[in-house]
Amino acid sequence: MFSILRWKGSWSMIATITSIVGLISLALASIVHLFFFPLVPSFNYFSQAQNSCVPINGSAEAITDHIRGIDLEYRFPSDLHKAVVYCGAPWKAEIGRWLAGCHSITNEVNIVELIGGSGCKNDCSGQGVCNRELGQCRCFHGYSGEGCSETLQLECNYPGSPDQPYGRWVVSICSAHCDTKKAMCFCGEGTKYPNRPVAEACGFQVKPPSEPGAPKLTDWEKNDLDNLLTTNISKPGWCNVDPAEAYALKVQFKQECDCKYDCLSGRFCEVPVLCTCINQCSGHGHCRGGFCQCNNGWYGIDCSIPSVASSVQEWPQWLRPAQVNIPDNSHLAGKVVNLNAVVKKKRPLIYVYDLPPDFNSLLLEGRHFKFECVNRIYDDLNSTVWTDMLYGSQMALYESILASPYRTLNGEEADFFFVPVLDSCIITRADDAPHLSMQEHKGLRSSLTLEYYKKAYDHIVEQYPFWNRSSGRDHIWFFSWDEGACYAPKEIWNSMMLVHWGNTNSKHKHSTTAYWGDNWNDISSDRRGNHPCFDPEKDLVLPAWKSPDVNSLSSKLWASPHEMRKTLFYFNGNLGPAYPNGRPENTYSMGIRQKLAEEFGSSPNKEGKLGKQHAEDVIVTPLRSENYHEDIASSIFCGVFAGDGWSGRMEDSILQGCIPVVIQDGIFLPYENVLNYESFAVRIREDEIPNLINILRAFNETEIKFRLANVQKIWQRFLYRDSILLEAERQKTSFGRMGDWAVQFSQLIEDDVFKTFVQVLHYKLHNDPWRQHVRVKKEFGLPQECLIKRK
Repeated sequence: MFSILRWKGSWSMIATITSIVGLISLALASIVHLFFFPLVPSFNYFSQAQNSCVPINGSAEAITDHIRGIDLEYRFPSDLHKAVVYCGAPWKAEIGRWLAGCHSITNEVNIVELIGGSGCKNDCSGQGVCNRELGQCRCFHGYSGEGCSETLQLECNYPGSPDQPYGRWVVSICSAHCDTKKAMCFCGEGTKYPNRPVAEACGFQVKPPSEPGAPKLTDWEKNDLDNLLTTNISKPGWCNVDPAEAYALKVQFKQECDCKYDCLSGRFCEVPVLCTCINQCSGHGHCRGGFCQCNNGWYGIDCSIPSVASSVQEWPQWLRPAQVNIPDNSHLAGKVVNLNAVVKKKRPLIYVYDLPPDFNSLLLEGRHFKFECVNRIYDDLNSTVWTDMLYGSQMALYESILASPYRTLNGEEADFFFVPVLDSCIITRADDAPHLSMQEHKGLRSSLTLEYYKKAYDHIVEQYPFWNRSSGRDHIWFFSWDEGACYAPKEIWNSMMLVHWGNTNSKHKHSTTAYWGDNWNDISSDRRGNHPCFDPEKDLVLPAWKSPDVNSLSSKLWASPHEMRKTLFYFNGNLGPAYPNGRPENTYSMGIRQKLAEEFGSSPNKEGKLGKQHAEDVIVTPLRSENYHEDIASSIFCGVFAGDGWSGRMEDSILQGCIPVVIQDGIFLPYENVLNYESFAVRIREDEIPNLINILRAFNETEIKFRLANVQKIWQRFLYRDSILLEAERQKTSFGRMGDWAVQFSQLIEDDVFKTFVQVLHYKLHNDPWRQHVRVKKEFGLPQECLIKRK
């Protein structure tokens, strides 16, 4: 047996096999052990300790010495609000005790990671990425088949008719050149700029407003090719317009044309920029509009999974340091099919399914609006531009899991299984193009989304052995849209659901959205079953995505003291049909915002009336504030109510240090089933709205300061800092720069969304009742007293 302790070379698969065969021939050894050591991280804030939380009642070392035979309830008593504090957060007592006594002392265990070497038919014909675990191709947009050799025809338009020559309206509607691999519209050959997008109204005639102030109307039956293709500088053109001349105002251009597609920037799409991909392909591939085209030796949605052909020194941090075992028969076949790499890891371990791209990459690659379902795009200098897309949380968590030390490639060792279906992309792209038609779903995006999740379930049951071990109870699905997992297919309901909408249906038993396309009431029980939208015993509500706000962070709005908060109660948002530009539906917000405004409205409604109980220190207004975050930071209590399903008001309140006032009966907020809400929030029943201000005025100064202090301790748990810092590292590595947002976030060291998520998973691993009945042979890195007692 040869042992190479510090191997620093860069090797391809050929070099690997050559050196291995040479070693085996000389030594006649059965196994060669190669030890690899991690490189020193280039971004110093990644080395900041986030596991430094010491249990509130003693050191981690003391716990380790005395855990055996010690009653956690005795060692970690709850406070007057029935909370146990761990890492600064007030947890529900039983959870906080276990985290303080057990999670804090978790040791690493040896995990055998499986490095795949399976091949794919024709190496996917250069039109896809080979999943080396399954030996299956993941084909790019416009290609299909076992070896990605079949070309698809994805039309931009529905079949036309004399009345509708371009078919009925659809986002991809095109009067110019349709790229049938993506169903996207471009200027096409014969023009000066053939790859310039011609999105939506750009290619059609636009009618002037019917009255002053009204919007222009697009005539989808009449193309505007005369203007679109013109070379006459006095006519509003597009496909032949030179950007320099247009910027110099020497030529006219059609104002309705713009640069909606990803990977292009500039008013005339003249600047190629980075496309947005999951983890930007981890440095091991090229992002082609949302789909990672991986380098040789790598695969996965973000090219983060090494195959046996990869350079080991380039392996991700979550696979290093590794002891790699190479079978002695590799020289007989001339290649290594699979490798085992032993890596030290802490539980809980998460296996991430590499699903077919229909559920993620293709939805990203073919999107017609660059901001859809992502949390960032890139500007002319390839600097990160963060989006305000609340659903960006789905992408952020996904990226964190993929790059996490808690990730494993070994399903037999995994404690949880993450199924990455991007419903935020499904919803926003529903009916985007004819191939994404909702005709079979009667226009219901909820029904279309359910079908995607059902197909993902079918795939993992057919291709993997892991589902049946627990009937899916150890699987995790993320439903990011307005009503969360309300339309989850019945087959997956045993699993853990990550949502932003924790409706237990104890009061609001039907769809609460005012948008009919997302309504799930009419979905057959044969498909949906009769489950609630949220089960607090197994599911988790996560915070929505909030774009990094440099001003709020640098101003430390979250730390604004009680004395600086002059407004008793604050809410700024849509208040319904009684107000100008208000949502017209009476069902919007389940009527809660309307009732609030009727009592406490501080701005005149359409009739010029204020709320019946309006007060000087109470702000309830639909008027958009220019200083929204500052206004929240100047308030003691802030309203948290539904919109169309969930809204982002809980995050706004916490991130500006305001005590959230929750009014939505039977509907859980982020972490509400794991954190002790009584320590930092106020819940008021919907029928108590008329008495709201009296209830709030009854809180004394001690109680207010106690809650404000706890909000200041948990606010970072509402930030997706881990994902943001991953992007900061990419910008620093690729361009040598740190944006202001990166500097600010590098200074934050408390637990964020991802850390909180991992802590919850670890607790569930050893406390979910169903696990008592599952026999496993695993090392958990914990004393016996911390493990669930199996029956």
